[in-house]
Amino acid sequence: MAANEMTELPFRGKVVGIYFRRSSTRTRSSFTVAAIKLGAVPIAYGPNDLQISTGETIHDTARVLSGYLDALVIRTNESIDEMRLFAKQSEMAIINAMSDTEHPTQAIADLATIKQVFGRLHGVKILYLGEGNNTASALALAVAMTEGMRLMIVTPEGYGLPSTFIESVNGLARQRGSLVEQHCNVAELPHGFDVVYTTRWQTMGESKPDLDWREKFIPYRVTRDVMRRVSSGTGTIFMHDLPAVRGDDVVDEVLDGPQSVAFQQAKNKLFGAMAVLTMVLTTTVLLGARRFSADFGGCTRAFEHGLRDGRGPPGEGLQRLLLDPIRREMETH
Repeated sequence: MAANEMTELPFRGKVVGIYFRRSSTRTRSSFTVAAIKLGAVPIAYGPNDLQISTGETIHDTARVLSGYLDALVIRTNESIDEMRLFAKQSEMAIINAMSDTEHPTQAIADLATIKQVFGRLHGVKILYLGEGNNTASALALAVAMTEGMRLMIVTPEGYGLPSTFIESVNGLARQRGSLVEQHCNVAELPHGFDVVYTTRWQTMGESKPDLDWREKFIPYRVTRDVMRRVSSGTGTIFMHDLPAVRGDDVVDEVLDGPQSVAFQQAKNKLFGAMAVLTMVLTTTVLLGARRFSADFGGCTRAFEHGLRDGRGPPGEGLQRLLLDPIRREMETH
């Protein structure tokens, strides 16, 4: 089968809403294309297209849309509570395409990329440099749910993930022999990492109250020297959720260099979106849309249902890129 062919359109007649209140290149495009490739019809809503912007309640809007749509993909930079309000109806699946504290579909692409490169997730060590944002929190949860993975998050002081979140994540990690740690000491980074990961320093382009914030972040820039110092010596890769601010969070020589898989990682967002849509469009009727609302677990469990469209590793669908422990954890939610 050619790489750009689909042998069937399993969700012909389904309708997927794409409601993005903030800018997006990869996530919006990946879910739109994913819906089309699966045979569904996508409908795009901008931040001012729904009557929510004129005062209609989320509850009423969700009840109306659930009569038209089979799934609604939502991106916001607001609290995840907004998505939970959308999910109070039981006819339409709600997919978290990013909130202020979570970016679960990004974590799907991240784990898939790591598995594609190394052929495993167990034992992989990740160094994350920069801001403790929604991408970092989703990655931390993914690592905690995966047997034998390690994640070190190194951020400027005051810009890390909440300590209570790290404690909670490690409660999951201890059950699987994994570890998530966080500190601010960028001057004494250990070596031996398989993955170096960063994101833009201003999540969604949001400004920071500290006028001197950029000076605090400069030491966390990923350069060739950083890659050399922390690499394992056996094929360490560089990852970035994009968009990158070249010269700030990463230099060109790294982002465009031989160790970078950032654009492969971005491409995998399409397959992750296809897997998520496959899960929710297949099982919403059986299990109820709210099962797949705004949480990391609901999105990650999509890999169990996965796809086979000829683009993944030979002989396996995308869902096989995740380990069984993640699948089992999600089945308990």
